[in-house]
Amino acid sequence: MSDAPRHGPETQARACLAIILAAGEGTRMRSDLAKPLHRIGGRPMVSHVIAAVLAAGAGRIAVVVGPDREDVGAEARRAAPGASIHVQRERLGTAHAVLAARDALADAPDDVVVAFADTPLVTAATFDALRAALGRGASVAVLGFEPADPAGYGRILTEAGRVVAIREEKEASAAERAVGLCNAGLMAIRGDRALALLESVGNANGRGEYYLTDVVAAAAGAGEGVALVTASPDEVLGVNDRAQLAAAEAALQARLRRDDMRDGATLIAPDTVFLSADTRLGRDVVVEPNVVFGPGVVVEARATIRAFSHLEGATVGEGAIVGPFARLRPGTRLGPDVHVGNFVEVKNSTLERGVKANHLAYLGDATVGAATNVGAGTITCNYDGAFKHRTTIGRDAFIGTNASLVAPVTIGDRAYVGSGSVITDDVPAEALAIGRGRQVVKPGWATTSRPRKPT
Repeated sequence: MSDAPRHGPETQARACLAIILAAGEGTRMRSDLAKPLHRIGGRPMVSHVIAAVLAAGAGRIAVVVGPDREDVGAEARRAAPGASIHVQRERLGTAHAVLAARDALADAPDDVVVAFADTPLVTAATFDALRAALGRGASVAVLGFEPADPAGYGRILTEAGRVVAIREEKEASAAERAVGLCNAGLMAIRGDRALALLESVGNANGRGEYYLTDVVAAAAGAGEGVALVTASPDEVLGVNDRAQLAAAEAALQARLRRDDMRDGATLIAPDTVFLSADTRLGRDVVVEPNVVFGPGVVVEARATIRAFSHLEGATVGEGAIVGPFARLRPGTRLGPDVHVGNFVEVKNSTLERGVKANHLAYLGDATVGAATNVGAGTITCNYDGAFKHRTTIGRDAFIGTNASLVAPVTIGDRAYVGSGSVITDDVPAEALAIGRGRQVVKPGWATTSRPRKPT
């Protein structure tokens, strides 16, 4: 799924402030982790929302958090370093939460977009559509959807084709509850009207709650335009518990797989491939069944990722082959035409063009030169119990089966390491290194000395 900007001429020249409400308690998650920090597609939900509003042209981000939720603010600033953080100290409703970012609103942006950290699947295109409605003269734009079962949702009410109000279900009449068009919660407000409309919201239900949705009736009552933008139920899926988190993950995975296949990658069994939001698959990449892509993976054109492999924080070069049953950990860079085979693990290492490590090897904190062959069972011994050290292997070297390369150590170009060797000293270019005990053969020993089982 691309995060590239999608805003068109109606929005690109307009300054936009996005206010993201992330102050929900999330008690139904049954978690010590704040709800906005739960992940789908390898990315915290709040960061999904930030990525989407940035792609829709938001120049400023304001995030409203609950008390003592510095962790949410820190994640927001990681996703958008210039984000301002505002604390809603009392839970007095969504309009009250937006007004916690009053300082940001006072700068009078052209557009204000209000989003929710627990609604992570809304696309940049949908945020852009909300903004475009403001560009065409509306004071408020609301996002609606039509679920199969509208129970529990606020209803968007219209008269003569005009949006006039949003009614919370518990306060709706029987006729209003029969309306199938529901409120997704997200909204865009014209910047020069935002503070006045928000401050006009009253205590709607006598319990000290101030609803953002009442901005619609305030604008419509003043004769101002209220636009409606619609989205699919999957796109506006909210997350309040673990089951909804899993549903959001499933919807996101379906979207990511569809986008990758549309862009030219082959997923042989799509439903078995799990992607991260930032996974990038090049043209003619082939992904076999049961592959997991953690965050930070780029697979370049014509590479093949074979079944049951796990990749995270890795770059795979053109035409490379990974797996089956391979693990690429963060910091891995595979050059073009590299082969990393079954039960091979690579961590924080660069394998240059044409390197082959086809069986049962561990390459950690290493640089391996082009065209080198790494034999089965080879490991780089990179950890001494306190510190990590690097192994450097030159071009066109041959590392024999079951070699242990004790870092820090350098193997020169075209050097040859004998099978079963433990290498603790540097090996010059073109040299043969053997670091194992000499074989001893005792003829007849088995006849005279081999222990035998009792008969």
